Amino acid sequence: MPHREPAEQHGPLLTVTADTLVAADFTSRRTSGATPRKGRGEPREKPHRTRTRRRTTTPTPYRALFQHPGTLRFAAAALLARLPMGMFSVSAILMIAGARGSYALAGAVVATGLGATALVAPWTARLVDRHGQARIAVPATAVALLGGLSLIACVRWNAPDWTLFASYAATAPVPNTGGMSRARWAHLLKDDPAALHTANSFEQAADELCFMLGPVLAAVLCTTLFPEAGTLVGGLLCMTGVLLFAAQRATEPPPTGRTTAKSPLRAPGIPPLLAVFLATGAVFGSLEVVTIAYADARGHASWAGVILGLQAAGSCAAGLAYGALRVTGPAERRFRRCLAAMTALMALPWLTAAGTGSLLFLAPALLLAGMATAPTMVTAMALVQHRTPQGRLNEGMTLAVTGLLGGIAGGSALGGWVAEHAPAAGTGFASGATGFAVPVAAAALALLIAMIRTNSRAPIDAL
Repeated sequence: MPHREPAEQHGPLLTVTADTLVAADFTSRRTSGATPRKGRGEPREKPHRTRTRRRTTTPTPYRALFQHPGTLRFAAAALLARLPMGMFSVSAILMIAGARGSYALAGAVVATGLGATALVAPWTARLVDRHGQARIAVPATAVALLGGLSLIACVRWNAPDWTLFASYAATAPVPNTGGMSRARWAHLLKDDPAALHTANSFEQAADELCFMLGPVLAAVLCTTLFPEAGTLVGGLLCMTGVLLFAAQRATEPPPTGRTTAKSPLRAPGIPPLLAVFLATGAVFGSLEVVTIAYADARGHASWAGVILGLQAAGSCAAGLAYGALRVTGPAERRFRRCLAAMTALMALPWLTAAGTGSLLFLAPALLLAGMATAPTMVTAMALVQHRTPQGRLNEGMTLAVTGLLGGIAGGSALGGWVAEHAPAAGTGFASGATGFAVPVAAAALALLIAMIRTNSRAPIDAL
């Protein structure tokens, strides 16, 4: 027999020759895909190109936002509760005007309801901050629902006109669900400004979506079912959404109880910011009225809702895109830039209407004009959140919404007057186009107010 040496005296058998080593290494890669370990002193080979690489995907800002537990549930409930906010006014006007034959009466009733909401909403928000969202939002919504049902009954059974005003004013306690949802995001993301910016952008896009779909849904319900259907369905949707929203207790901010914090109205930087909201609301209110008047002057009043929907669609898309950006620099500076962009873009419908007189060209102009709206409102709400004293957040954001409502009412009145009495009305291409100067002037006024320096700059620079 041939003589065999002990294996431990000669080392591994695969290192007998270089050819054997290469062959063994090649065979090992083909069969198992693993790279053999090299001995000391031998150069380490590069991995084979067919090696599977681990893919790492970074979640989008919105996907990362809803990875927080409970956020998707309360955001969906808030969206359901907010959808009727775009339905109530249109539903009431169609219901009252159809039954009483007077748009003037219908408009006066809705204006009274908006005025009552402006007075009651901050008080409701103060109770929400003090006692918690669930304890106040549910009974307040129930009272508002009873007011809506009373309005339906009064219209249905031909009650005196004053009962319509009283019933619609009783809907004023309805809570600001959008403000409560933003307060939850601010509570959950207080240590993550970038995520809070995305959340505020999502909330603004949700607002635009509700005011884009709400009027359409109201018109369909009131015209295809029965005149009271819009008000009835809107009230039930609001009540259901608030109940689902209040049931999400895990994400609810803790109530502050009685606080010694000053009112948001006396907080540095809040009063001029509310003045900006007032002027911005005038942009929205006047743009709606003059667009309807412009379309009606051309015999296409039915297209006004579709054209205004494009403006809301542009704002919604811009809001979502703005939320995906990583914003830098002071929020005050961004706010002024957004207002400047809104002023410039609001001039597009005016120039288009005066130069072409065509609804076909006005539609894309309104789409572009809406793209500065959501970024402006997102930045404005961020400023409200940082300037409002601790423990009064819902009240501060509700005051901002109240400012918007007041501006919408004033802008609607001014825009309607200009559209009806402007000297250029009824002359050529410029027929009705002068009214589009009102939203441009309102946006410029908002920019002028925002240019005023306040003593609240220090905490804002950190945004």
